[in-house]
Amino acid sequence: MSDIDTNQTVATFAAGLPGAAGVFRRHGVSFCCGGQHSLAEAAAEAGISVETLMDDLQALVDSAGQDAPQDTGLLISHILGRYHETHRAELNSLIPLAEKVERVHGEHPEAPLGLADVLVRLQRDLEERMREEEQVLFPMMQSGDSEMVRVLLTGMCERHQAEARSIGEIEHVTHGLSVPDGACNSWRALYAGMRKLSDDLVTHGHLEKTKLFPRFKQ
Repeated sequence: MSDIDTNQTVATFAAGLPGAAGVFRRHGVSFCCGGQHSLAEAAAEAGISVETLMDDLQALVDSAGQDAPQDTGLLISHILGRYHETHRAELNSLIPLAEKVERVHGEHPEAPLGLADVLVRLQRDLEERMREEEQVLFPMMQSGDSEMVRVLLTGMCERHQAEARSIGEIEHVTHGLSVPDGACNSWRALYAGMRKLSDDLVTHGHLEKTKLFPRFKQ
């Protein structure tokens, strides 16, 4: 039986299921301007069967998080090393690169105008969340203070939603991360980095929301 709800919006899948953005791009499904369409509506607009999308997304659901450590301490260490430090390093390099592309190619009709501003805001919000996880939430999880953890998790889920909105904004201002013909190497490098960052953010959020946080919600 499929776990895929065809009434869910495309944007929900793109922001919450690792790999979904790639599936949508491959099938020509917009999850930016068309992000509020249901899966069935998006499939019809793209001229493909909803079953095709469902099969591809179900494969992602089945594989998502399979490599996550079962031990809570190891899972936290994995999130810190693989995602927290990676996000920091990548945003530090992507923001000036976005500023450069906007400055040099600002008159191009497909220029990602506003991308640097989105990334600066994302960096600020993400850093605030990650710092709270590192200094407060994760130490409490490791000490077994489940009652206080449950209180903190409410705010964390709201912050994940804000990051999901940023991913949608990135998709919008970059025209679906589509590199125009004749784009320079900086522009190509920027979009390659943006794809990885967006994919990592989705996988990071998915690990926390479906693998780590539920352990403390009982």
